[in-house]
Amino acid sequence: MAALRIALAQINTIVGNFKHNVDKIREWIERARAEAADIVTFPELALCGYPPEDLLIKPRFLKYNLSALHELLQHCHGINVVVGLAHEVNGKVYNAAALISDRKLIDVYHKIELPNYGVFDEKRYFVPGLSCLVFDVSGARFCVNICEDIWIPGSDTEGCATKNASDFVLNISASPYHAGKLILRRGIVSRFAEATGATVFYNNMVGGQDELVFDGGSMVVDSKGTLLAGAAMFEEDLLVTDVEVRPAPHNKDQPWNMKGPVRALPPSDATRRKPVTPSITLELDRIEEIYKALVLGTRDYVRKNGFKTVVIGLSGGIDSSLVAAIAVDALGAEHVVGVTMPSQYTSDATFSDAGLLAANLNMRLITVPVKHILGSYLDALEEPFREGTSCVETENLQARIRGNILMALSNRFGWLVLTTGNKSETAVGYCTLYGDTAGGFAVIKDVPKTLVYELAEYLNRKAGRDVIPSSVIERPPSAELRPDQKDEDSLPPYAVLDPILKAYVEEDKAPDEIQGFDLEIVKEVIRMVDRNEYKRRQAPPGVKITPKAFGRDRRLPITSQYRSGGA
Repeated sequence: MAALRIALAQINTIVGNFKHNVDKIREWIERARAEAADIVTFPELALCGYPPEDLLIKPRFLKYNLSALHELLQHCHGINVVVGLAHEVNGKVYNAAALISDRKLIDVYHKIELPNYGVFDEKRYFVPGLSCLVFDVSGARFCVNICEDIWIPGSDTEGCATKNASDFVLNISASPYHAGKLILRRGIVSRFAEATGATVFYNNMVGGQDELVFDGGSMVVDSKGTLLAGAAMFEEDLLVTDVEVRPAPHNKDQPWNMKGPVRALPPSDATRRKPVTPSITLELDRIEEIYKALVLGTRDYVRKNGFKTVVIGLSGGIDSSLVAAIAVDALGAEHVVGVTMPSQYTSDATFSDAGLLAANLNMRLITVPVKHILGSYLDALEEPFREGTSCVETENLQARIRGNILMALSNRFGWLVLTTGNKSETAVGYCTLYGDTAGGFAVIKDVPKTLVYELAEYLNRKAGRDVIPSSVIERPPSAELRPDQKDEDSLPPYAVLDPILKAYVEEDKAPDEIQGFDLEIVKEVIRMVDRNEYKRRQAPPGVKITPKAFGRDRRLPITSQYRSGGA
């Protein structure tokens, strides 16, 4: 009985950097060839990077796609390659997969099912394909498709794999992460495999791109829905799997929904093969998975945008402590600078904890007091402030002074400012525009406050010591912008606030559908969410880790008089 070897090259590409992407694909082709693989696949839109968004509207960008493909052909000898790209034909643009064999472009598949929900806008850019791509190797029949093609029950791609009696399905994907997404994907892939009777080779992209993180987790699932092999999460990997080819009758004369005949492609030289052991990566627990996503998203955002060092305002609180720890894991302590900016309202405990955290992380710490700067502002504003009623202006001035200091250091040294606001604060507007929202990347923007505590405790367990001081975790959260200030002076307890936000923001529930809480508290939380859309629109991007994040996932008008359920 013959055997075939399939390699899934789970790689991290860069949007718009065609040279980098071609070089990386070529490198991983060499790795697959060294393993004597018959076929190697690469993720969705790997040649141009994913998602390219409005770059797809630029004619020259599409031209570079084609040039990159022709350059890649020269490196595809002695192996069959499936790689994702943007493909323009007669003025129409397709999300495509190129099939290459021995330096020749055999065919190009055009994605049929185009997602247009959540973070996806594919119908803005792409035209759906109309036909399937099927080919043979050593008598085994392969069907090629892309990401969403296997998510739709009863789709044309499902019919293609079934009616063409495909033995194997090669799916290339760029499926963005949120907590629990791997289990969801496995269910989708298993359902498709069982529905078609084919073994599915699912290759998912890895890496960070703006708000999105791609977690990898590529997999092989047999026709009974059983997981045969799985790649690493949050890192590049080459998943190599051997499969047996059982001769079976195929409908070679009347291929279903195809634009041409089934092509027969050559296998590799099997005499060079050494046995491989199927690899199944252990699943991460929920908190470890989220932490790794935050680290990868931060690292790729910083590095892919050309920065080497980041700077963080360290308040001695839990949010900035967690952001600093993530940054050190992502970039190395030598590339992370903390700045503590005490005012007259800063307690000795928080000032001390900022120093202790910096020492625990072995990162540089700069101290810039703001008390005298605030005094200068208040002196300059004394005359106009004679009118009106005292409100939050003094608190917000402190936050904006700190934002100015961080941005000044960024300008001076080329450091990227990481903001430290969490999802709970961002949701209800418990933040200062041009103050603590000032920066280039919001690491925990999509992390609710209760999850911040879980991540801090996970970090300490992993390290076997209190990297984040226990006093930081145990202290009631406070912005420390006025005497004895506590977050709960302005907000419900986070144990109450976060479930309400999850129900309203992520599940789109109306006030009367959110059970277990006082209705007036629910309505007030919703009012805060609705009236602070203008702040969120001006906030920096941050890592998406929940099913619905602010930004790409949730797009609401700033100017709106609609109130959910009368709230």
